[in-house]
Amino acid sequence: MSFGQSRAASCSRESLRPRLMAAWAVLCALALVWPRPAQGQQELRDKVRQLNDAMNRVQQQIEDSQQQLKALQSQLAALQRETEGAEALPVPDAEHGAAQLAAAVDELRERQTMAESQIATEEQTKVESESKYPLKLSGMILMNGFVNTGKVDSAPNPAVALEGPGSTGASVRQTVLGLDARGPRLFGARSHADIRFDFDGAITSGSTYGADVFGLARLRTAHADLSWEHAQAFFSLDRPVLSPLAPDSLTAVGVPALAWSGNLWSWSPQFGAGYEAMPRPSVGVGIKAALIDVADPPALFNSSPSTAYTPPSTAEQSRWPGVEAEFEILDPHNGEGAQVGVGGLFASHRASTLGTFKSWAGTLSFRLPMKRGMQISGSAYRGQALGGLGGGAYKDYVYSPSEGAESLRVPDDAGGWGQWKQRFNQRLEFNGAFGIDNVSAHQLRPYAVATAGSLYNLARNRTFTANAIYSPSAYVLLSLEFRHILSSFVNSPTQTSDVIGIAAGYKF
Repeated sequence: MSFGQSRAASCSRESLRPRLMAAWAVLCALALVWPRPAQGQQELRDKVRQLNDAMNRVQQQIEDSQQQLKALQSQLAALQRETEGAEALPVPDAEHGAAQLAAAVDELRERQTMAESQIATEEQTKVESESKYPLKLSGMILMNGFVNTGKVDSAPNPAVALEGPGSTGASVRQTVLGLDARGPRLFGARSHADIRFDFDGAITSGSTYGADVFGLARLRTAHADLSWEHAQAFFSLDRPVLSPLAPDSLTAVGVPALAWSGNLWSWSPQFGAGYEAMPRPSVGVGIKAALIDVADPPALFNSSPSTAYTPPSTAEQSRWPGVEAEFEILDPHNGEGAQVGVGGLFASHRASTLGTFKSWAGTLSFRLPMKRGMQISGSAYRGQALGGLGGGAYKDYVYSPSEGAESLRVPDDAGGWGQWKQRFNQRLEFNGAFGIDNVSAHQLRPYAVATAGSLYNLARNRTFTANAIYSPSAYVLLSLEFRHILSSFVNSPTQTSDVIGIAAGYKF
């Protein structure tokens, strides 16, 4: 390397020497042919001065070139020392870094391939609507198998334990189909609507809203809303505003987990508005209020459904809608973040032959994320005539047929649920929960019917549940769940049933 540098410097000097010699030759020629003093000594001196200046500039260029060559030699020598030092580094460290880089590149390529596949799938599955606005078909094909050690109210998805033998089987009736639509901007707001169906309807569903007595297909939920930056106006067929949270389960979809055991879930028509504000960057507050058409609880006595006439519910016969509201404090930047809310409901009812009665409820709900993927959540309530919301032990009121309206009694009701969630990663989570619905037994006992184990005599229902949900991909869900149900009646022993359920779902 030093030889190359010296050679480059000598070549530069050699290239400048002919220029000097040529300049001296021109000077000598001018001296020989230059006019004599008769032509002017001053001009001659000027020419000589110009030549001397030119020679000085050439000499300065040579010196500058030499300095640049020396600096270049110093830089090359420093680079050579650094290169020799790098070659002395341990080879295993370099190989380890290269392996990590290769692994990162492979992971990025895998993510890119997955994203491209999802985009291609979306392009192939577009659904066109009459309005030409975006419409998306979604849902989940869900198969669940079950083993019930005792008799229950509904074998595929039980909520109450009864006296009798158990059952084993499988079902796909909890499959869910849905449509989601985005519409135009109205009054400065974004418009949205969606609807969900399943196949869990049956004649035995009674008068609970959403049950279809004509077949298995059943309307579950529906929403239509206008959303501004901080406000919302909506219509919905969904769980009550005052009970926004629900336990997690893949085997309990047709009827939500812990239904009739502390989870106020019944899907009811509601029309309302909401507003959210952020008094602090990390804290949001919201209030939501709505009018609600409270449904009746499931029929407790055998009756033949009529396809020609559907009687109005007791709330509809009162000719006044119920009112409900919830105030909550939440994390505005995280849909699964901390949330605490309090709510209330008041509704009028009229039973055609028994007179009027009122239903009311006060609720508290919470969700608190913790460290290392843990989360606790739950809800509690106290009220009366909550059978239409999914509580009240399947009833709003009791009475003695012999005494009629004079014996009408609306029992007190209290209950709630709590859940502990442990999320190990994005694919695997574990949930453990307990729920209870408790109607005052001494208020029910005078009105008990002779049939042992009748839901009319049910006073307390408790459910323990634990499940693991595993998602090997974004579209496939697998779950194993265990439930222990205890149902207490005022005139018979407490009935129990263990439920072992498995579920496999494919989302689309």
